[in-house]
Amino acid sequence: MSKRGYHHGNLRQALIEAALKLIAENGPRGFTMAEAAKQANVSAAAPYRHFTGREELIVAMACEGFDLFADLLEYAYRDGQPSPLTAFEAVGHAYLAFARKHPGHYVAMFESGISPDASRDLAAACARANQVLVRAAHDLSQHLPADRRPPTEMFAAHVTAMSHGIVELYARGAPGKRSPFSPEELLETGIGIYLRGLGFLEPDR
Repeated sequence: MSKRGYHHGNLRQALIEAALKLIAENGPRGFTMAEAAKQANVSAAAPYRHFTGREELIVAMACEGFDLFADLLEYAYRDGQPSPLTAFEAVGHAYLAFARKHPGHYVAMFESGISPDASRDLAAACARANQVLVRAAHDLSQHLPADRRPPTEMFAAHVTAMSHGIVELYARGAPGKRSPFSPEELLETGIGIYLRGLGFLEPDR
């Protein structure tokens, strides 16, 4: 009982935070349960009081991440501007901000290979985050005639894919090394082109 980790009252959360630091630095396969225990300053056996192994610990990190992500997206969209471009820019910027502020969570959520169906809690948290994007797409789609509206889920998936791609290629690791433009500029222009193609915005003159 000499390890301080047994006395701080929340060993489970301490292990999650320790593992988040490790995967942010080394990737999802770059840590062991023993390393997470060492980072949390507890015995090598202590993590198994709460997790059966690495996968269950990663699921817990991803679940926490999707809850944070959903909160950020909801705030961004609720606080966004009334125009389609600025509303989706707000959501896109929230995506970039999340990846930068919570790199460990981002890795657990999107780079670990964990299925959203790995647990009920993870499935629910993932669905909640996605629903913000689907709701935003639905609300914006109402600006178009019914016969010109894209399927809501497809609309949301396109914006998600664009945001995720920019994060992966230009906002992680060494930002700016592979493009003369900032991730924000790439996202704003990409969303603008996409929305113009759908007819939400007037073409540039």
